Amino acid sequence: MNGYCGKMLFVDLTKGSHEVIALTEEMAKQFIGGYGIGAKMLFQRMKPGSDALGPENILGFTTGPLTGTGALLSGRYTVVCKSPVTGGWNDANSGGYFGPELKKAGFDAVFIQGASKTPVYVWINDGKAEIRDAAHLWGKDVLETEAGLKGELGEIKLRAAMIGPAGEKMSLIAAIINDGHRAAGRGGCGAVMGSKKLKAVVVRGTGSVPVADPEKLKKANQDILDTIKNGPAAHVAGAFSTFGTTMLTAASAVSGDSPVKNWGGVGIIDFGENGGRNFDGQVMDAKYRVRKYACANCPLGCGAIYEVKDGKWPVGETGRPEYETSSAFGSLILNDNVEALLKCNHMCNIYGLDTISAGATVAWAIECFENGILSRTETGGIELKWGNAEAIVRTTEEMAAQSTEFGKLLALGSAGAAEKIGKGKEYLVTVKGIELPMHDPRLGPGFARTYAIDPTPARHVKGGLGIQHMQTPDPAKYNAQGSGEPDIRATVVQEIINTAGLCLFKDFTGVQNIAWKLIPPVTGWAFGEEEEMNAGLRIYNMRHAFNLREGMKPADFKLPKRSVGDPPQTGGPLKGITVDHKGFIRNFFKAIGWDETTGKPSRSSLEKLGGMEDVIKSLDL
Repeated sequence: MNGYCGKMLFVDLTKGSHEVIALTEEMAKQFIGGYGIGAKMLFQRMKPGSDALGPENILGFTTGPLTGTGALLSGRYTVVCKSPVTGGWNDANSGGYFGPELKKAGFDAVFIQGASKTPVYVWINDGKAEIRDAAHLWGKDVLETEAGLKGELGEIKLRAAMIGPAGEKMSLIAAIINDGHRAAGRGGCGAVMGSKKLKAVVVRGTGSVPVADPEKLKKANQDILDTIKNGPAAHVAGAFSTFGTTMLTAASAVSGDSPVKNWGGVGIIDFGENGGRNFDGQVMDAKYRVRKYACANCPLGCGAIYEVKDGKWPVGETGRPEYETSSAFGSLILNDNVEALLKCNHMCNIYGLDTISAGATVAWAIECFENGILSRTETGGIELKWGNAEAIVRTTEEMAAQSTEFGKLLALGSAGAAEKIGKGKEYLVTVKGIELPMHDPRLGPGFARTYAIDPTPARHVKGGLGIQHMQTPDPAKYNAQGSGEPDIRATVVQEIINTAGLCLFKDFTGVQNIAWKLIPPVTGWAFGEEEEMNAGLRIYNMRHAFNLREGMKPADFKLPKRSVGDPPQTGGPLKGITVDHKGFIRNFFKAIGWDETTGKPSRSSLEKLGGMEDVIKSLDL
């Protein structure tokens, strides 16, 4: 198949064996790639009720048809598994170079089941796979691990997706890290990897991915480049290329986009008019940037490498923090200390923590401390106050390393910590245990539906109206009337972007219908609006069906009141706003054909999509 290797690797760590399974063209057309194929395979191969931290959970590393083909903006891969936080479907997306290398090594996906008794890593080299001892790597951070792997294997061009000590100790907010600072972060996938005693999946490939029409792909790439450089959004794309997501930080801190003070504050009041200026890309780049960073096949190159040589927390070379990180360790905790931000970001990267959940967990802990829920005895003497940079860094270090009882508590995430101590639940800002990301539905109401109803809750990188609403001062957006069909359309488009291996940041380029431009020349298939809609709905329903089979229903996914303005803020740009989140959710359910109480899709809607026979049977539709 063009765009695919046509092979998936299945590894059983309990048995110490592996086998190659064919990826059929029918499955590829129906589920595209990434978490589409991931959801299909896990639905087929995992028993309902499997322990997320047990050997029966399947951990998948999946790519899309555009990955490794040279198609622009196609450097992504996705990790899939059952979440140990939600107990349901989980996928987490990352950039860098691991995904394309996996394709060049001969596989569209790697699925890992079972659990090893001792630490191991999986080594995939040009189509050949083996399970190797990793006892000497256990306990090392991700930078030390990658250096050790390159020395041991003699392959300086290898790519690895790995866990640090946080994942080894099964922190529920542990991430999987590749390329030093790219993270498949959310939902506890690092903990799943740690539960299997799997330190890394390491790949090296010198092969190529077949493309149906190289000349048409070249033309499509050129058209995309022309739009980026000369199109209506050229100035935005240029700024994004230079400063990445940090171009949003300063404005978001005062506009109401960035949550403040654990979602209980107002940026312009509590953080100040210049509260986010220190984290603006232009300000940070001038002092710390040493070079640009771009993921594979990306003409934007939104990343950067910093170097912090001195000051209170010198970390050497480190990745520039993204907007989500800057907000989570900035406005959310009223911290304006850049060195503290860079230190916390670095700690999360090398220990392997999701920066969104890590910062949000610190925010929860601060509010608990401020309100007497946590005492100095429980924090180990840390004076955990809003904006206390030293306390924030120390808390993050202890959480990453689990070096103290307080650190071990916070490594469970905010919801896990509140559950363990039996208090502080009133200050949680989570959906199904997952901390909300750093875009406020009170400014972008479309995010409310996505945070609550996407099969992976509390995600800003999933489809819906949120991104369209973000930073848009339009009162009409708060009216949910007629939102269903546009919301479905936006959701479907993002399903294909994610599963094809494309980057969400195409939204900053001005390029329209990018999947229609790239999938046909790569695969040779017809792919336009109809194919996109059918495949996107099929994938979305499959992820949703995984949750239904685990016994989940819509009522289990509740938005925290603060996130929707219940009660509304009394000052600032979001004064008086309450989001009609129930209206957005109700309209979405009606448009997609799900029952509002049970969440079940209709049999007829699934039959119309095709390829959903196992879901129809399993859910007894």
